[in-house]
Amino acid sequence: MTSSNPSPLWQPDRERIDRAQITRFQTWAAEHHGAPADGGYAALHRWSVDELDTFWEAVTQWFDVRFTAPYARVLADRSMPGAQWFPGATVNYAEHALRAADTRADEPALLYVDETHEPSPVSWSELRRQVGSLAAELRSLGVRPGDRVSGYLPNVPQAVVALLATAAVGGVWTSCAPDFGARSVLDRFQQVEPVVLFTVDGYRYGGKEHDRRDTVAELRRELPTLRAVVHIPLLGTEPPEGALEWSALTSTDVMPLYEEVPFDHPLWVLYSSGTTGLPKAIVQSQGGILVEHLKQLGLHCDLGPEDRFFWYTSTGWMMWNFLVSGLLTGTTIVLYDGSPGHPDIGAQWRIAERTGATLYGTSAAYVMACRKAGVHPSRDFDLSKVQCVATTGSPLPPDGFRWLHDEVRDDLWIASVSGGTDVCSCFAGAVPTLPVHIGELQAPGLGTDLQSWDPNGEPLTDEVGELVVTNPMPSMPIRFWNDPDGSRYHDSYFDTYPGVWRHGDWITVTSRGSVVIHGRSDSTLNRQGVRMGSADIYEAVERLPEIRESLVIGIEQPDGGYWMPLFVHLAPGAVLDEALLGRIKQTIRDHLSPRHIPDEVIEVPGVPHTLTGKRIEVPVKRLLQGTSLEKAVNPGSVDNLDLLRFYEKLAHERA
Repeated sequence: MTSSNPSPLWQPDRERIDRAQITRFQTWAAEHHGAPADGGYAALHRWSVDELDTFWEAVTQWFDVRFTAPYARVLADRSMPGAQWFPGATVNYAEHALRAADTRADEPALLYVDETHEPSPVSWSELRRQVGSLAAELRSLGVRPGDRVSGYLPNVPQAVVALLATAAVGGVWTSCAPDFGARSVLDRFQQVEPVVLFTVDGYRYGGKEHDRRDTVAELRRELPTLRAVVHIPLLGTEPPEGALEWSALTSTDVMPLYEEVPFDHPLWVLYSSGTTGLPKAIVQSQGGILVEHLKQLGLHCDLGPEDRFFWYTSTGWMMWNFLVSGLLTGTTIVLYDGSPGHPDIGAQWRIAERTGATLYGTSAAYVMACRKAGVHPSRDFDLSKVQCVATTGSPLPPDGFRWLHDEVRDDLWIASVSGGTDVCSCFAGAVPTLPVHIGELQAPGLGTDLQSWDPNGEPLTDEVGELVVTNPMPSMPIRFWNDPDGSRYHDSYFDTYPGVWRHGDWITVTSRGSVVIHGRSDSTLNRQGVRMGSADIYEAVERLPEIRESLVIGIEQPDGGYWMPLFVHLAPGAVLDEALLGRIKQTIRDHLSPRHIPDEVIEVPGVPHTLTGKRIEVPVKRLLQGTSLEKAVNPGSVDNLDLLRFYEKLAHERA
C-alpha cells in the first residue's frame, strides 16, 4: 500500500505546523501531563491511546470544560460496551456552545445561506438570547431533563436554536430533514416518543417550494406523546390549529438557564439509515459529545474564533450535529439550506467564497461530480480563505485528491475523513501537521486506538482488514433507545470481537500510519478468497466519463459459485456497447485485479441511495438473492423506491 504513494501530495509548512492548535496542545500536555514533547503526531497519538485517562483529562483542561460538579475519575470502567466516563461530573453542552457570546457578542455565530447564496448573519448575543427565550418556554411547556424534543426542520438557524435550547433544559434532541417522508420520520420519532415537535410549513430546494403541511399533520396524528407543536413559517403560511408560533417563543430577552446534567446524560438521538429494518436509535451523551467534538474540531480540524466552518449537510445526517458543534470552538458556522447543485453545480464553491469559509466540508460524491462536470473552482471563485477542504460520506478516490489539488490550490489541506453516525465523529482523518498522500486519510484520531484486524483478531499493517477500535471513545453510544437489555447495541458492534468495536468497514493501516478505507465489509466482494471493498471498484469504474454512477454486488450462489454483477448508470448520450464494456473491464484489470472483473455489466436507470446519500448495497444483494422488496428494505429509508423495483424485476427474470 505505501509504496504506491511515496511522495505526499501536500505537506504543511513549518509556520502552519507551529501555529496549529494540536502543536501547542502537545507542548502544553508534555509540560503538564507527561505527553511526549518530541516525535510529532505519531508520538502524541501513541500516548493518547496508551494513557487514555490522562489524555482525556488533558483535553478537558486545554479546552476549559466547565464541570459544575467534579468527577471522581476520568474513566471508571473501560469495558465496551458500558464504559463510564467522568462519573460524578455535571456539565451542559449548550453552555459551552454559547460561551463566545461573553466576549464576541456582536460577531456572527451563524451565517445562514439559502438558494440566493446571500449570507445572513446571526450574532452570538442574538443566538444566546433566542436560546434563552426558547429554553424558558420549553420549561413552561413542562419539558424536563430526559424528555425528547424533535425537529422536522431544514438546515436553518431555528434548528440550531431549538437544539441548543433543548440541551440547555436537559432535554434530548432528535431531528429529521423535511425531505424525509412521513413514514421515514415516524420510523424514527415513534421510537423515542417526543413531547415537542418543531416543524416548518415547507422548504425551498432546486428553485422550487415544497409544501410539507400535510406531512406535518400526519406526524401530529401519529405521535400521541406530543404536548406541543411549534410552527416555523418558512414559506409564510399561518400556523395550523393548536400550533405555537416560533416568533412568540423566541421574543423575550432572557439569559439561558442551563440544567447541569450528569456527564452521561443523553444529548441527542441519531439514527442509522435503517435500510433493512427500523433505524437504530443511537443515544449519545452531553459530556461525551462535548469532549469528543472539542478534540475533533479544535485539535484535528484546527478550528477557532477566527474560522468559518461550512459543511454541506442536512439535519437528517450526523454531519449537521457535528457542524453545530463548531460553536464549541468559538467558530462561526455556515448553514446552507438548499440544493447542492442550484442554480449550477458550482453552488457549494460559491457559498464557500461568499461566506469566507476557512474549512469547507462536502461529500466525496460532490467532488467527483464537479470533476466530471469540468468545474474550475479556483478560476471561477475566490477561495483564498479556504485552508482545508474535507470530505466524507464515502472514500475520496485518488482522482478526487488530484482534482482538488489541481483545481482549488496546490497548497490545500485535503482532509478525507471517516467515522460514523454511531460515534458522531471521526475514527481517522484530519491532522493539520501531517502530509497528505493521495487516496489516504492522514491518521487515526487522538484517543482512538484504530486498527485493522484479520478474522482471528490479529492486527494487520499494509493489508486489508476489519476496522476496529480497541478502546472506548467518549462519544460511543451510551445505549440504543428501546434496547433495554443492550442486546441490539452489543450485536451491532461487539459480536465479532468481544469487547472490541467492529465498525463494518474494510481498511488498511499503512506502515506510515495513514489509513485507506475500502468500503463496507458487510457488502464485501470475495473472489477466489481475495476480499475487496466496493469503494475500490467504484473509484476505478467511475473514472470513465461514460459512467455516471455504479453499484457492484457479490452474491454467493447455492451451487457454491459466485456471481458479481456491476450495475452502471450511464451519462447522457453514453451507450453500453462492446467498446465501453471493454474499457470497463480493462480499467478494473489495470487498477485493481483481474479477479474482480464483473461477471456481467448491466445498465440500470439509476443507483438507489439512503436518504443521506449512501449507495444501497445490502438490500440490492438481498433482492438479487430472491428476498421480496418488502422484506429486503425499509421503504422509508430509500431515496427512490422505483429504482429498487428494477433490481427486484431483474431477480425474478434471472430466477
